[in-house]
Amino acid sequence: METMRTTNDLSKHPCFNPAVAGQLGRIHLPVAPKCNVQCNFCHRKYDCSNESRPGVTSKILTPEQAAEYVLAALKIEPRLSVAGIAGPGDPMANPETFETLRLVRDVAPEMLLCVSTNGLGLSDENVRQLVDLKVSHVTVTVNSVDSELTGKIYAWVRYGKKSYRGTEAGRVLLERQEAGIRALVASGMTVKVNTVTMPGINDDHVVEVAKWVAALGANVHNCIPMTPAPGSAFEHTVPEPTPERMMELRALAGHHIKQMTHCSRCRADAVGLLGDSNSHEMASCLSDCATQPPKAVREKSRIAVASQEGVLVNQHMGVADRFLVYEHGADGFAFVEERQAPPSGLGDLRWQQLAETLSDCRSVLVAAAGNAPRQALSDRNCEVFEMEGMIDDCLEAAWKGDWASLKARRNGMGSECGCGKIREPGTGCG
Repeated sequence: METMRTTNDLSKHPCFNPAVAGQLGRIHLPVAPKCNVQCNFCHRKYDCSNESRPGVTSKILTPEQAAEYVLAALKIEPRLSVAGIAGPGDPMANPETFETLRLVRDVAPEMLLCVSTNGLGLSDENVRQLVDLKVSHVTVTVNSVDSELTGKIYAWVRYGKKSYRGTEAGRVLLERQEAGIRALVASGMTVKVNTVTMPGINDDHVVEVAKWVAALGANVHNCIPMTPAPGSAFEHTVPEPTPERMMELRALAGHHIKQMTHCSRCRADAVGLLGDSNSHEMASCLSDCATQPPKAVREKSRIAVASQEGVLVNQHMGVADRFLVYEHGADGFAFVEERQAPPSGLGDLRWQQLAETLSDCRSVLVAAAGNAPRQALSDRNCEVFEMEGMIDDCLEAAWKGDWASLKARRNGMGSECGCGKIREPGTGCG
């Protein structure tokens, strides 16, 4: 594989170079919610702002939102030198990872790019993409080099279209980790290996991991003390290792490979200097970017409404025979026109025709909608929002991205939609 070439200063990564840890920072972009393994020590919670551990984030971003977040964060903290993707799931299990890296490379070419993965998805093709995007640093989590022990650490491993458990899961994961690390090293990337240390599970095995990854050519090893995660399989059975035990293990593993000793066990949305908690300003910045609709949507100024009488948003997408279109201007919203919906009985063609009819609208406000019309409209950069209430209030909430208000309106809906079928709030029959 071709060796990676980059003009960026690789010494500016604070996680890999402790000399700059107090001077330069990193920004983690939470764009990868899906995971291809289930660790027994992990339980991802996307909305917890008070925990500081891997796998936790307060928001999930789209690739476009992530690129905008990087630019906004750099204005607040210009010392950010690295943009990384570390979850909250596994980056290699989410195609959004590569699109995010492309966009960040375009908007902030001076930043280093890094990825943290369990290694299962480090196929030759994915490593090639990382090389092409000039990703300079990759972290691979290896918790055991014994198939049986690995099978006890993971509840399941999903590779391809098959799920594995027990020793077979350990074998598959280790094979992919070995091939992935070799490919990364051959490409010229800087490779760090994380080992989550679990007393009574793998703490006596850490040195074997250090030997194994050193032989594969990894650059640095990071022994991380497990943080008991609420809701995880190991929450009540495996304690957090003591600082003394961690120092002992790092000293032993250090005979075989360089050790990282300043890890902050970062969240999937960590930002700023290592060791600093996410500031309120940065948290607000992340939240603002997470509520931004795509640029192609924001450029539109019209919103369509499904209403029976022209006063309330109260009709199901599937039974609406017309849509009221409003346009946003300097003085707020003004009614533009009424548009007829395509006739029923056309199947998916109906939703394609509706998407064409409303293609100049940034969103459609309905009491409920199914997946088929949602997808058809989304393909034309038109978002569908389920809500009920006065049209004027709903238009303002949708325009401002007031998701708390929108959610409250959705949750306040009745249990019967316009077609007469009983449903849960926020769902629809299509």
